[in-house]
Amino acid sequence: MSTVVEGKDTVKFVDEEQIEKAAEVKEEGKENTTEDEPSSAFNPETGEINWECPCLGGMAQGPCGEEFKAAFSCFVFSEAEPKGLDCVEKFKGMQDCFRLHPDVYGDEIDDDDNEEEEDKKAVEEPVKEEESKDQVVTVSSVNEESSFSSWVSSWF
Repeated sequence: MSTVVEGKDTVKFVDEEQIEKAAEVKEEGKENTTEDEPSSAFNPETGEINWECPCLGGMAQGPCGEEFKAAFSCFVFSEAEPKGLDCVEKFKGMQDCFRLHPDVYGDEIDDDDNEEEEDKKAVEEPVKEEESKDQVVTVSSVNEESSFSSWVSSWF
């Protein structure tokens, strides 16, 4: 292997033998992983949720852990369209708990508040009427289903 440094960049040149060795090491590493190290929080084969998964960011622990578990479980097993629509109350309960613990969940609360403000602005913006009487302007609120779906997706 040779290395060339060009300013802030470092370029490494490897041959096929080195690539094959790296692939073998990677394959050996896969064989050594255990079932205790899943790559996601939900295992569809077993139907179990791994609350210790780092991908959940520790949300299952802490003062609102039970509320998070209820909302996340509901979402994972939801068959509603859009997915999770039947879990709105559980997510609201989780948000309420977050608001009771701003010292722990301040970032999540701020993100939710910003999204709510944007949704309100979108609904409250005045619509200019066209001068033509043939055109009808309809004002509609933000689509609750798509709004909810994007909100839930932001959590996972």
